[in-house]
Amino acid sequence: MDNRPSSLADTLERVLDKGVVIVGEIAINVVDIELLTLRVRLFISSAQTAREMGMDWWTNDPFFSPNKAIAVIGTNELERQNTELRDRVTALERALGEQSAQIAEGGRP
Repeated sequence: MDNRPSSLADTLERVLDKGVVIVGEIAINVVDIELLTLRVRLFISSAQTAREMGMDWWTNDPFFSPNKAIAVIGTNELERQNTELRDRVTALERALGEQSAQIAEGGRP
């Protein structure tokens, strides 16, 4: 092992390559009554290192890969849902219009 000081880039590269785990707990108590406890486990690494350790939850999460969500759901299903939602919005707009007309005529909705 050499004795030269490591730069921030070297340290970051080492952390991302090997990974680092940070564990902590925060507890808020008032007069010996526990109000809140937060337990935190934080794993910092590169995506490749995380995959090697079996942590790849983001690959199937629709939020992080919307194209995969479309492939999973299917284009026809999305079109059907879209048509259904448009029909519901149209029905709601029609009902609201009828209610507004009744109120304008002095009647009860």
